[in-house]
Amino acid sequence: MTAEEQTAEGQHVPMQGEDVTPKKDGGVVKLIKREGTGTELPMTGDKVFVHYVGTLSDGTHFDSSRDRGEKFSFELGKGQVIKAWDTGVATMKVGELCQLTCKPEYAYGSAGSPPKIPPNATLIFEVELFEFRGEDITENEDGGIIRRIITKGEGYSKPNEGALVEVTVEGTYDERTFDERELKFEVGDGENLSLPPGVEKAITAMEQGEEATFTIKPKYGFGNVGNEKFNIPGGATLQYKIKLTAFEKAKESWEMTSQEKLEQSSIVKERGTQYFKVAKYKQASVQYKKIVSWMEHEAGWSAEDQVKVKALQLAAHLNLAMCYLKMHEPNQAFESCDKALEMDSSNEKALFRRGEALFGMKEFDRARDDFQRVVQLYPANKVAKTQVAVCQKRIKEQHEKDKRIYANMFQKFAERDSKKEAEKIKSNIKEKCSEEMEVENGEKEVPCQATA
Repeated sequence: MTAEEQTAEGQHVPMQGEDVTPKKDGGVVKLIKREGTGTELPMTGDKVFVHYVGTLSDGTHFDSSRDRGEKFSFELGKGQVIKAWDTGVATMKVGELCQLTCKPEYAYGSAGSPPKIPPNATLIFEVELFEFRGEDITENEDGGIIRRIITKGEGYSKPNEGALVEVTVEGTYDERTFDERELKFEVGDGENLSLPPGVEKAITAMEQGEEATFTIKPKYGFGNVGNEKFNIPGGATLQYKIKLTAFEKAKESWEMTSQEKLEQSSIVKERGTQYFKVAKYKQASVQYKKIVSWMEHEAGWSAEDQVKVKALQLAAHLNLAMCYLKMHEPNQAFESCDKALEMDSSNEKALFRRGEALFGMKEFDRARDDFQRVVQLYPANKVAKTQVAVCQKRIKEQHEKDKRIYANMFQKFAERDSKKEAEKIKSNIKEKCSEEMEVENGEKEVPCQATA
């Protein structure tokens, strides 16, 4: 296929290559100079790695990654480069070398890019595609969830925690489809539907109407345990194809009135309790965190509401501490207990749970102090009395262990010093022998008679 280029005189002349624009308006004409390999093309959001040489229509070079000796990379379809590049590179295969002839409307337009690119300039790029890879959507970019967009969504809004979403999901493992459903649920409730955490994480990165594939590593999948229902072994990497059909965002904190926060806090507290009762501690903690977030910086409560707010905040911190203890995260539990104790310095549950957290952190002295404080304030708490005894036992065991460590350490030091002293004596003897063995006045050497 060929396209036409208008000359200064207004004549149309044929231009080699294929028009790759969706509108077929001749905005980007591609001429393949070397075929690539395979059949796969980069998708929207993929990170692509290319070399390029850019020239004006008169042959003047204005930019070259090859001259810099470093490949150029960008995320395809995100507007990080001129429109011609997003359009043209999306049609390339790995290893392909092509020429892109780009009209001003797909390049720098009537403004140009001074001083190198004049206004209304047609640009010619020689581009070589070396590699492309999916987009890492995890916070730490640890490679745990890689997205490849099949169909770009609309707008910029994305679902948040608590949003009501309508999706279709198709999960595959080892070329076997294990889950294929249409779902409508609230983000945060995915585990109840046997969805791994990575799927909900993926959904919150999507736009309405978007369809994408996600590669989900075990950390964000079913972990080292696997999933018996779907016959997924531990340590499995999953593939999910997800389409976000529609969603309704949950109200953000700043969008809610004080009364709405108060009402919603009571609702999510009950929801958290229900999760906790069925041992879904992570989901429960998400609910309690909402209360902390909503109440933390709010001001202007009435005297009556302040009592309710304090009760909700205290309950949220205490329940969070319990969730963290169940999830074996003692440091987090300790922080939640501290916040509860800032509100009520003699709270029985806060003191006891902080003691449990410190015990989990192996700080037995401090744990014993908290349990003793509970016993002093609440003598009827027999479990706290037991925990004091357990802490004393652990402290004693730790002391005994330390004694053995120090005893061995001192013994090693003594042995080392003794060895050094022996070597010193031996060295002195050698020196003395050496002196006696010297030949004086031509006489025979006298054997050393010294002994240690």
